[in-house]
Amino acid sequence: MKNNKDTFLFDLDGTLVDTYELILQSFMHTFDHYAPGTFTREDCIPFIGPTLKETFESIFPEKAEEMITYYRKFNHEYHDELVREFEGVYETIQTLHEAGMKLAVVTTKIKKTALRGLEIARLAPFFEHVIALEDVKNPKPDPEPILKALKLLDSTPEKAVMVGDSHHDILGAKNAGVTAVGVSWTIKGKDYLQSFKPDIMIDNMRELLELTGGTPS
Repeated sequence: MKNNKDTFLFDLDGTLVDTYELILQSFMHTFDHYAPGTFTREDCIPFIGPTLKETFESIFPEKAEEMITYYRKFNHEYHDELVREFEGVYETIQTLHEAGMKLAVVTTKIKKTALRGLEIARLAPFFEHVIALEDVKNPKPDPEPILKALKLLDSTPEKAVMVGDSHHDILGAKNAGVTAVGVSWTIKGKDYLQSFKPDIMIDNMRELLELTGGTPS
């Protein structure tokens, strides 16, 4: 892999910000209301990555929109209390930003919640662009959001990487022709993410600095 990347695109949940507990509690709160005793926390893990619309329509299509609203109400109420930081993320993003790298977030979250997560993690000043759910017609793994980020950053697939914790991120990167980077701290398990054949798997965000071919480590 050539160390000549200058564009770094990031998923948000489970990649830049540890929202796993928030997401799992939000799902359990919702399912306990609409289908008591049907889902466990482990059952909810596969729902991390897809959009809420995809998840709820696959289970209760007639109540999907209602469930999304119920989920988001709880999620927003407990957001700041349950969100945590991942080791090495802040320092790495700060270093990439100071080195003049092009940075963007590409998420399946709505923009309001995504921006709030970045604020809590102190990462907001480093990202000029956040491509959220409402900014595209087709979310990841469709290439549209990644290609939109590249256009906004005036970059090309050859110079870019997409970093994520979900198969949606890996497949989205491949579909857009950018280097796919998986994070080993994914709640779905390193082996699971590895099965989608990311170009690179990292154990700490600082490893991204090696891809720039000049960023100080």
